[in-house]
Amino acid sequence: MKRSTIDLWVGLFVAIGIAAVTFLSLKVANLTPQSDTNTYTLTAEFDNIGGLKVKAPVKSSGVLVGRVSNIALDTKRYVANVTLVLDSKYQFSRDTSAEILTAGLLGEQYIGLTQGGDMENLKAGDHITITSSAMVLEQLIGKFMTSFADKPATGSNAASASQ
Repeated sequence: MKRSTIDLWVGLFVAIGIAAVTFLSLKVANLTPQSDTNTYTLTAEFDNIGGLKVKAPVKSSGVLVGRVSNIALDTKRYVANVTLVLDSKYQFSRDTSAEILTAGLLGEQYIGLTQGGDMENLKAGDHITITSSAMVLEQLIGKFMTSFADKPATGSNAASASQ
């Protein structure tokens, strides 16, 4: 085979490899373009969103039903307004609750939706009123440490004081 033919095949192979790596990295980072044809938008307010990010998953019973499309701070009430884009094949009742959860101990944060019992469903542009904010690990550790420091000593000091 000629040298130029080998160079052509090597170059083609390298180009396909680069395209594959680029596609996979975009897929892993959730940056691949998605169609907005069959979706609807909901909003929810949270006191603390922790490390929630735009494009974070929205799940119900572990099933991906949508993504977070926008996060903004309401400067009048100082709460986070989160906009959710859900697949229209998944309909939720008006009393659906939304909470910010973490995948694993230190994994990514996502929004979990829990279906309510209302017969009427949420429509595009509606607001989810029942929300639960993120549990921030640093705050939990801080509460544990302060509650541990506030407890009175009940060990050997108390026994020696009674003698």
